[in-house]
Amino acid sequence: MLATNGDTRLGGDDIDNHLLRIALEDIRSEWGLDLARNGSAVQLLRRGVIEAKERLSSVPLTAIQLDYQGRSYRRELSREQFEGLVRGIVDRTLGPCRNCLQDAGVAVEQIDEVVLVGGSTRIPLVRQAVENLFRARPHTELNPEEVVALGAAVQAGILTGDVQDKLLLDVTPLSLGIETMGGIASKIVHRNSTIPASSTEVFTTAVNGQRNVLIHVVQGERELVKDCRSLARFDLQGIDPLPAGAPRIEVRFLIDANGILSVTARDQRTGKEHSVEVKPSYGLTDDQVEAMIRDSFERAEEDLGERQVREARLEADTILAALEKARSGNAWREMTAQESSAIERALNELLTVYCSDDHALIRAHIEKLNQATLHLAEIMMNTAVRDALKGTKI
Repeated sequence: MLATNGDTRLGGDDIDNHLLRIALEDIRSEWGLDLARNGSAVQLLRRGVIEAKERLSSVPLTAIQLDYQGRSYRRELSREQFEGLVRGIVDRTLGPCRNCLQDAGVAVEQIDEVVLVGGSTRIPLVRQAVENLFRARPHTELNPEEVVALGAAVQAGILTGDVQDKLLLDVTPLSLGIETMGGIASKIVHRNSTIPASSTEVFTTAVNGQRNVLIHVVQGERELVKDCRSLARFDLQGIDPLPAGAPRIEVRFLIDANGILSVTARDQRTGKEHSVEVKPSYGLTDDQVEAMIRDSFERAEEDLGERQVREARLEADTILAALEKARSGNAWREMTAQESSAIERALNELLTVYCSDDHALIRAHIEKLNQATLHLAEIMMNTAVRDALKGTKI
């Protein structure tokens, strides 16, 4: 499997409901009676609608009929009229197909076979739409209501060892990652990665002397942790208390053939590690997966903007903390009054825009402060080198 996509809110019921609404309007006009609030009448009419829809897959003309409380309703419906009524619904199914092709990175010409699943694929209009999109006649010889069960039976045979010559390689429906500074979701295993999957990334600490790291495992396509699904949390303890940025924490994600996710965090310096296992798909319905993916598309621009702002603020926090430390050192006293004044002015300007939602503005003032502190950085570097070489001979 290379990719998966779909619309769980779209199916044969949409066609039934559309025809049912038309029939109820007809009856209201003919009888002067609203049957929409009468449950038993609606169910009888729905059955008539479904039967007419199914007959139109094999005959060019049929009728929707209802006999209720001594009154009869009949509306003739040709296949041509039916196709005109439901074409919009059928066309909506093609969008997920195109998205799936794009996610998989394949062209229509690379698709060898198309298998139809579900009773609505018996509708000639559906089959024609599929053939037009994929430029190949889809398989119709299998019972579309039994295809999924047949596939499940084959997979069961693979898992029990009864089927030896086949292997199903599934994909992850949603991305998996961890929370990093600023509440940002850093993806490690991306959506539609083939299972089994393994991916490793190296992270570091954000605070001087940090002795433990909280690993928060999340699932989802959004940029911020608050918009993703929390899967697990655990602590990696016993890290050497080094300056921020010095430790190297290796985080490894491994998804096995059963869909079990194993997350391991390891301190490369001490070798200490901690692991947790979770089932990412546990408790998730197809509707929820689809909603999470859809939200990521709809809010992509908004999410990216908020992530950029948070990253800019994190960068500002780093330079502000470094400057605060420098102001209490000897290097600051070697600065001229003019240089100190320029740094203070750039610092105040950065603090003024710090809470802005314009990441470009924040970064522009970070760069301005960087330029103002270049000489201070040189003095600090020279002092550090001088102290390191004190008492040695070259």
